[in-house]
Amino acid sequence: MEKRFYFSLLIMVLLVLPVAGQNDTIDLSGLIGDSRTRLFDSDDLLELILEFDVTRLTRTKHTNDNQEAVMTYYAPGKDTITRIVRVRARGEFRRSYCDFPPIRLDLRKDEQPGDLFNQINRIKLVTHCKAGRSDYIMREYLVYKIYNLLTDFSFRVRLLKINYINVRRPQRPIIEYAFLIEPDEFLAARTRTLQIESPRLTQKVIIPEHMDRVAIFNFMIGNYDWAVPGQHNLVILSLPLSEQSNLGIVVPYDFDYCGLVNTSYAIPPETLPIKSVRERMYRGICRSEDEFRKGLNEFLEKKEEIYKVIREFPYISERSKRDMINYLGTFYRDLEERNIILQIMLRNCVDL
Repeated sequence: MEKRFYFSLLIMVLLVLPVAGQNDTIDLSGLIGDSRTRLFDSDDLLELILEFDVTRLTRTKHTNDNQEAVMTYYAPGKDTITRIVRVRARGEFRRSYCDFPPIRLDLRKDEQPGDLFNQINRIKLVTHCKAGRSDYIMREYLVYKIYNLLTDFSFRVRLLKINYINVRRPQRPIIEYAFLIEPDEFLAARTRTLQIESPRLTQKVIIPEHMDRVAIFNFMIGNYDWAVPGQHNLVILSLPLSEQSNLGIVVPYDFDYCGLVNTSYAIPPETLPIKSVRERMYRGICRSEDEFRKGLNEFLEKKEEIYKVIREFPYISERSKRDMINYLGTFYRDLEERNIILQIMLRNCVDL
């Protein structure tokens, strides 16, 4: 009851107080704290084994059927870690479309020295969609890593190589790549914020520089599939009441529909003015020309670092690397040489 009251009070603060001026700058550098888990502190590939009834998972993927599984992996500098977990299908479109659905892991409180999963109760696992198509997984993983370059207010991810052992056919294991996404509560704890949810929230209640960063990032990667109202593929964080400014922080996730990932199933709805996810569409709130320039400059400054993340990633083909860099290159060409990105933003921004 006390927690619900606190969240209600936070939402009232966001909705009722006057929105800060667009030129206001809020220093959040002191908010970033320590993580409660070491799982996301490394970019090293983590190999693990999941042993359960894979056939049952794929047959019941439209339900919230839970089943027990045995998870085994080698912790850095430690012996093998084995623990009992529960697996269930999750997601919306991918759960229906994919042969192998995304998974949620529920972990029992089984503290073991050196266990990277200590203190984690539930965690999202982004899996391969169809056998042999791990390229999409790698591309989406890299989108998260690119956004990590721009801000600490972002979901951290950990790349996995999983040996799925089907208890019905143990002699035919499935070996595929996947990645874990930092749980919402860990993101909030690390950034010393609180997650809030309300369908009434709009882009107006987000700190301008954070809202613009998300809007420009989604434009750059060709992602139209997000919205602040209803928190569609976004998490909204609020500062503690002791530091309340009346503005929130927005964190994006779920990028499989973006042009940079370019999955075969990503098709825009007919209601949008684009025919392909490779076409870009700006969906951010309107700002002044100077404010848009400031937001774009951040992306110019990070250009080489963004390219480096892709070039130095060892688990994706050179062809995919070239395609990703070429796609991002069209954004930077229009920004640096033709200078039309700013005009697109000014013309297509949302006037709330």
